[in-house]
Amino acid sequence: MVIKSPANDSNVSNPTKRIRWATKRVKGVNETHIRQSIKDRFQHRKAGSTEKKRQSGEVPHLDGIEEESESSEPTDGSEQGGRRIYFNIPLPESAKESDGHPIFHYGRNKIRTAKYTPLSFVPKNLWFQFHNIANIYFLFVILLGIYWIFGNPNPALSSVPLIFILFVTAVKDGIEDWRRTVLDNELNNTPTHRLVEWNNVNTSEDTISLWRRIKKATTHSIISTYMLWKSKRKNKSVEGKSYAQRALDESRPSVDTRQSHRTSVFSIQSRTSEDGIQMTPVPSPQPDRSNEAGNDRLTANDRPTTSFSFEGEGNGQPANGHLATPKDSHPGTAQVAGKFYGSLMDPFIQVPGNARFKEDYWKSVQVGDFVRLYNEDQIPADVVVLATSDPDGQCYVETKNLDGETNLKVRQGLHCARQMKHAKDCERASFMIESEPPNPNLYQYSGVARWSQRDVRKPEDPGAQMAEPISINNLLLRGCSLRNTKWVLGVVVYTGRETKIMLNSGITPSKRSRIARDLNWYVIYNFVVLFLMCLVSGIVQGVTWAKSQTSSDFFEYGSIGGNPSLDGFITFWSCIILFQNLVPISLYISLELIRLAQAFFIYSDTFMYYERIDYPCTPKSWNISDDLGQIEYVFSDKTGTLTQNVMEFKKCTINGVPYGEAYTEAQAGMRRRQGIDIEAEGAKAHKQIAEDRVRMLQDLRKMHDNPYLHDDELTFVAPDFVTDLGGASGEEQRVANEEFMLALALCHTVITERTAGDPPKLEFKAQSPDEAALVATARDCGFTVMGRSHDSIILNVLGEERQFTVLNTLEFNSSRKRMSAIVRMPSGKIILYCKGADSVIYSRLRPSEQSQLRRVTGEHLEMFAREGLRTLCIACKEVDESEYQAWNKEHDLAAAAITDREDKLEAVSDAIERELTLLGGTAIEDRLQDGVPDTIALLGDAGIKLWVLTGDKVETAINIGFSCNLLNNDMDLIVFKIEDESLETAEIELDKHLEAFGLTGSDEELHLARKDHRAPDPTHAIVIDGESLKLVLEDQLRQKFLLLCKQCKSVLCCRVSPSQKAAVVRMVKNGLDVMTLSVGDGANDVAMIQEADVGVGIAGEEGRQAVMSSDYAIGQFRFLQRLILVHGRWSYRRLAETIANFFYKNIVWTFALFWYQIYNNFDVTYLVDYTYIVLVNVAFTSLPVIFMGILDQDVSDKVSLAVPQLYRRGIERKEWTPVKFWIYMLDGIYQSVICYYMGYLLFAPGGFVTQNGLQINDRSRIGVYIACASIVSVNTYVLMNMYRLDWLFLLLVAFSILLIWFWTGVYTAFSSSGEFYKAAPQVFGQLSFWAMVLLTTGICLLPRFAAKAMQKLYRPRDIDIIREQVRQGKFDYLNQYEAYVPPAKVPSAASSDVSQAPKAKQRGGTALADDEQPIYPPSLANTGTTHNPRSHNGSDDTDYTGRHLSMDHPPRPSFDRPRPSFDRIRDSMDRIRPSFEASNDFTSAALLTRLESSHSGTPTRKTVHGSSSLR
Repeated sequence: MVIKSPANDSNVSNPTKRIRWATKRVKGVNETHIRQSIKDRFQHRKAGSTEKKRQSGEVPHLDGIEEESESSEPTDGSEQGGRRIYFNIPLPESAKESDGHPIFHYGRNKIRTAKYTPLSFVPKNLWFQFHNIANIYFLFVILLGIYWIFGNPNPALSSVPLIFILFVTAVKDGIEDWRRTVLDNELNNTPTHRLVEWNNVNTSEDTISLWRRIKKATTHSIISTYMLWKSKRKNKSVEGKSYAQRALDESRPSVDTRQSHRTSVFSIQSRTSEDGIQMTPVPSPQPDRSNEAGNDRLTANDRPTTSFSFEGEGNGQPANGHLATPKDSHPGTAQVAGKFYGSLMDPFIQVPGNARFKEDYWKSVQVGDFVRLYNEDQIPADVVVLATSDPDGQCYVETKNLDGETNLKVRQGLHCARQMKHAKDCERASFMIESEPPNPNLYQYSGVARWSQRDVRKPEDPGAQMAEPISINNLLLRGCSLRNTKWVLGVVVYTGRETKIMLNSGITPSKRSRIARDLNWYVIYNFVVLFLMCLVSGIVQGVTWAKSQTSSDFFEYGSIGGNPSLDGFITFWSCIILFQNLVPISLYISLELIRLAQAFFIYSDTFMYYERIDYPCTPKSWNISDDLGQIEYVFSDKTGTLTQNVMEFKKCTINGVPYGEAYTEAQAGMRRRQGIDIEAEGAKAHKQIAEDRVRMLQDLRKMHDNPYLHDDELTFVAPDFVTDLGGASGEEQRVANEEFMLALALCHTVITERTAGDPPKLEFKAQSPDEAALVATARDCGFTVMGRSHDSIILNVLGEERQFTVLNTLEFNSSRKRMSAIVRMPSGKIILYCKGADSVIYSRLRPSEQSQLRRVTGEHLEMFAREGLRTLCIACKEVDESEYQAWNKEHDLAAAAITDREDKLEAVSDAIERELTLLGGTAIEDRLQDGVPDTIALLGDAGIKLWVLTGDKVETAINIGFSCNLLNNDMDLIVFKIEDESLETAEIELDKHLEAFGLTGSDEELHLARKDHRAPDPTHAIVIDGESLKLVLEDQLRQKFLLLCKQCKSVLCCRVSPSQKAAVVRMVKNGLDVMTLSVGDGANDVAMIQEADVGVGIAGEEGRQAVMSSDYAIGQFRFLQRLILVHGRWSYRRLAETIANFFYKNIVWTFALFWYQIYNNFDVTYLVDYTYIVLVNVAFTSLPVIFMGILDQDVSDKVSLAVPQLYRRGIERKEWTPVKFWIYMLDGIYQSVICYYMGYLLFAPGGFVTQNGLQINDRSRIGVYIACASIVSVNTYVLMNMYRLDWLFLLLVAFSILLIWFWTGVYTAFSSSGEFYKAAPQVFGQLSFWAMVLLTTGICLLPRFAAKAMQKLYRPRDIDIIREQVRQGKFDYLNQYEAYVPPAKVPSAASSDVSQAPKAKQRGGTALADDEQPIYPPSLANTGTTHNPRSHNGSDDTDYTGRHLSMDHPPRPSFDRPRPSFDRIRDSMDRIRPSFEASNDFTSAALLTRLESSHSGTPTRKTVHGSSSLR
C-alpha cells in the first residue's frame, strides 16, 4: 500500500491522539500480494520488536513467545494462515462445504475447568482411582475370593474395605470438582447483549446431538436439584454464611468498584426486563430525522467520499492524492479539518430492521456476533471494538483478571465504525475481518478490516476497496471489565478455548503428591515380597504332595487339584488371599482421611485468615498437603502478589532542591542491617513527618483553599515546597516549582472520575499507578486535573481554571522508557513535556548546559533510589511553531502507515524529544504487602529459593528486589540482555558467567546439582528479560542457564509472558528434580500455577482467575510462611511417619502368618480366625497410626517459625527415603519372628489346659496368643514413634489394644464362631497369655528403643536439639506474642549453624542469657509494636552503607533549613558508595553525569550484540 506525502500549506497544528487511520487501497496493486504481505507480517514478526510495536498505555508488555507449540496453532488445520470473518457478506464458495455450511468450525464460548460431568463422573473417577496399583490388586483379590477353591471363607466381607475406600475418595473428588463446576456455570451463564434476528454467516445452525442432549438434561436436573436444596437450606440459616461462601470464591468487588455512586459511572437499569434492545438505553445521538420517513441512506454531507483527505474550501477530493489542509489558517488558531476514515456501513443495503440486541448468556456467543457491552460488564470473548459512547472512540478496561492490575487501559474503536450505534447500523455494515490464528500472546494482535467504500453520489460504482489495520489497541480480551464507558459495540473474533486468556490457562491438571507417586513403587516392592512368599508356598506345597509314603497318604482324602503341580498353583493364589494385608489398601483410605483433616486445619487456621475480604486459607486440592513440606523453589508474581500495586508519591527534586519527608520500607531495612534500633528511629521520623504534614496542609490552605485536597490522602509531605511555591526562595524557584507541577498535570493519559460529595472527590484512573500518583500529587499541591474536553485538558491552577490543548501524546513503552505530551499553552506557545527513566532523559538534554543541575539532581535521584523509591526524570522543551508543523507532517505519515507503524512513530518521536531542559525528578514508593520482606527472609532461612517472574520492566523489578530482601548491595547483579537475539551470543554470555563459578554446563554438573540442596551464597543475582529468556530456554542453552541460576541467590525474570512463566517453572522442576510452588493473583499466573507441584492463588482484590486454578488460595503473600513452614512441614513429616508405620505393622502381621505355614507344609491353613485378617487394618491398628498422621507434632507452630531451618529436612526429603522404608520393613520382619516364635516356643514343650481340663493348644487359640501379642507390639511401637505423647494418644493406643480383646470376647461368646467358641475366656484366663504378651512386647521394642536412644544421645538431629531447648524453656519467650512469628530480635539473615547463634535482644533492651539462646535465631515480622501505618517496618534487609548509624549522628546539612529525611540518607551516602548501581541504566549520579546529550549523536546507549552487566 502506497502512502504519499500530504500537501499542507498551513502552519497551524491539528490535534491528533493515538489514532489509526483508514487507508484507501491504491489501484493497480494486486490484492493477493497485499494479503500475502499481511500473512508474512503475522508469521515473521520479529519477537525482538514486539515491545516497540506495542501501543503505549497497555499493560506491561510480556513478550509474545509461544513456549508450547500447540497453543500457537489454530484449532482447525485450515486456519494456518489466519481466519476470515464475514459480516453481512455472503461466504465465498471457497469457504463453504458442499451443503453450503461454513468450512471453518469455531469453538463454543462455553468453557469448562472441571474434570468431570454428571455422566462421566463415575467411570472417569473410577478410572483415575484404579491408577493406584493397590486398588487394582485388591479388586483382583476380591474377584479371586469369589471362587471357593481358593479358600476365602467370606468373599463379601473382603470387598467391604475396597468399596469403602472408593466411595470416600469419590466423594472427596466430587466435592472438589463441584466447586469448579459451580464457578464454570456462573461464568458461562453470565448475561451479555448480542445481536439476534440477523444472519451470522460464519457459523452454521448448531445441531445438538443426542448424546449432548442427554448430558445437558442430566446436568440441568442435578443443578436444579442442588439449587432447590440450597434455597431451602438458605431459608433455614442465613447467619454465618458469608465466611464459608467467600472461601468458595464468590466474586468480590475491588477497592475501585466498591464505592457508591460516581457521576461518571452510568449504570444500566432494567436490562433484564426486556427481551430485546434495539436502541441503546443510554443517551446517544439520534439518526438524522430526515431519513426517518424514507430510507436510511446517508447524504453526501454525512459521508465524505474521498479517502485520506482533509476537506477544505469545498474541495472534497485530494490534490494529487495528498493530504490537504485549509489555506487560510494562521498561527495560534487551530482549525480541525474533517478527515475521512471511511465507513463500514453500506448506504445502499436494504435492511429488514428486525435485528435487536437481546440479553443472552456468554456460552451462546459465537465468532462473528455483534455484541453490546455496558459499563462494569465483563468481556465475554475476544472482541474487536467498533464504536463506543465516547466521541473519540475510546473505552477503558480493567485487566485485573489478566495481570492483577486495577489501573485502567485505553482501547480504541475502529475509525471506520465509529458512526455505528444501533442494531440497524450493524445490519447495514458490510465488511470482512482478516485475523491472525488464535495465539496466547496477550500483548499483540494483528488483523485488518476490509470493505468496499460506496459513494452515495454514484450508486452504480462498486466502490473503492479500503482497509484499516486492527491491533491489540482495538481488541478487548475476555475476562477484562469495561470501566467508565457507557457502552461499547464490537464483533467477536475468538471464543471459548481460543481466547487469549484461555490459551494461557492450559488444562486443569490432576496433581498427585510426590509421596503418592513414590508410594506406588514401595507397593510394588511389597508385591515382589508377596510374590516370593506365595511362590515359596506354592512350590513347597506341590513338592510335599508329590512325596509318597507320608502321613498324608493315611489321613488326607486327596488334594483339591488332584496332582502336585495344580496343587501348587492353587496354593499360590490362595496365599494371595491369606497374605493380602501385606499390600496395605487401608493405607490409601487412611491417607485420604489424614489429608482431609490437614486441609480442614489449614482452612481453620485463624492466623491465615484475611479479615479485610473475609477470606481464610482455602485448600482447593486436598491430596497434596505433604508437598508443601518439600518445597525448594517458590516462583512468585510481583504486581498484586508481592506488592499492593499502590503507588505513593514521596519525594522530588526541582531545580536542584530536594523536597519530601519519608521513612520508607527500604530505608528501615537498611538501617536495621546497620544495627540501628529502627523502632526508635522510625518513631522519631514518623513524629517529624506528622508535624511536617500538619504544617504543609496549613500552608496549602493559606495559599489556596483546594476543595479537592483531602488531608488523609496526602503522601507528599514537604512544607518547604509550599513555601517555595509561594516565593520564599525567590522567583526562580517559584517558577521552577510551578513548571514542574504543570508537567505532572499535563504529561499523562489519566482520566478523571468525580465522586459527588461536599467537598467533591476526584479520583484518577490511569494506565499505570505511577501516573495516577503523579497526577494526584499535582492535585494535592493545587494543580488539579478537572477533566478532558476533546483534545484539551482543563486544569485548576491554584484556584484559576485554565485550558491546555494537547496536540500530541507520545506514549510510554519499555523500549522508549519515556512519554511526552506536546501542549499548546493558553499563551499560544507549544511546550513539550517529557518524563521517563533518568538515563533516557539525561541523554536527551541540551549539551553543555545545566551541568551543575544535572550533577545535583543525579545525586538526589541516587539517594531516592537507595530508599527503594522508583525514580523518574521530568524535562521540557519549547517547540517553535514551524518546527512543530514540519514534525507533525512526519508524525501524520507515520500514524497512517500500516506496516511498521510503531517503528516509524518511535523514530518520529525520537526526533522531537531532544534538546530538553531538565526540570527535576520524582520518587514514588510501590508499597509492599504487609510482611512480604519478612516472609521472604523467613523462607530464605528455611532454605527455600524465591524467583520472581513478572511482566514489569527490569528497573521496577530491581527496585522491588531491594525492598523485599531479594537483593542487597553485596550482590553482583547479572543483568542478562541479548540485543541481537542470537543463540550464539546468548551461549557466549552464559559460558562467560558459568566460568566465573568454575562450571561448564555439563551433564555431570547437572547430576551433582540435583543432589545439592544447599542455598547458594548471597553473592550473585540474575535479572533477565523476556527476549533473552526466550533464547536461554532453547534446548541447547537451557541446561547452562539452569546451572547458572542454581549458583545465584535470587533470580528475577522480567517482561515474561504467561507461557514463559510456566516454561521457567517446568525447567527448574524437571531439570533439578525439585518440588516447586507458584504463587500469583492474575490470569497471567494461571499457567505457572498449574505447572508447579503446588499452585497458590492470592484472593485479594485482584480477580479470581488464579484462585480458580490454584491448589490453595490465600488472602496475602505473608500467609505463605505458615502454609509452608508450619502446615507443610507438619503434613510431610506426619505422612512420612504414618506410611512407614503402616508398612511396618502389615509386615509384622503377615509374616507371623507366614512363619506358621512352615509347620503345616504351606497348605494355607489360617493361624488366626478370618475376622482377625479383615479387622486388623480396619480396627485393631488403624486409629493410632491415623491420628499420628493427623495430630502428631514435633514442635509447636511458633517454634516452627522461630526456627525455619527445621524445614530443610523436607527440602532434602529425609523424612521419607528408601532407607527408612527398608529399615521399617526389616524391623517388622524381626518383630514378626519374635511374635510368632514366642507363641511357638511357649506351646512346643507342651500345652495348657483350662479349669475344666480342655486343651488350648489348638490352632485358633494359639492364634489368639500370637495375634494379641502382635497387636500390642504394633500399637506400642507406633506410640513410641510419636513426638506428641499426651492423654489422647495414650487413650487411642489403649483403645486399639483393648478392642482386639473386646472383639475376641464378644465374637467367641456366640456358637456361630464355630471352633472359636469360648476361646476368649479360655485363653484370657491363662497367666501364660499375659506373661507372653508382656514379654513379647518388650523383646520386640527393645532394639528400636535402643537405636532411638543412641541416635538422640550421640547423633542428635536438629529437631532433637530444639525439642530439648523447648523443654528447657528457651523458647518460652514466644508465648508472650499472639502472632506466631516473633518480632525482630536479631537479624534474620544470621547463619543457621548452631555455633553462630547471635544474642537476641529483648524489647526492654535486655539480652537473653547465653544458655537461653535458641540454636537458630528467631525471624522477623510486623507486630502491633513495630507496624508503621505509612510504611512497613522491616521490609528490606539490605545494607547500603555497612556502617552503624543512628539519628543521633550529626548529619551534614545541605541547606539552610532542616530536611531530616534528605540529610539522613545523605549522611549514609557520604560515608560509602556501593558499586551495584555504577553501571547499566540503574540510577546512579556517577552514571548520569557521564551520559552524553542528544547532540552528540548518541542519544541512547545501545549494545550491538548481546550484553549483560555484572554489577
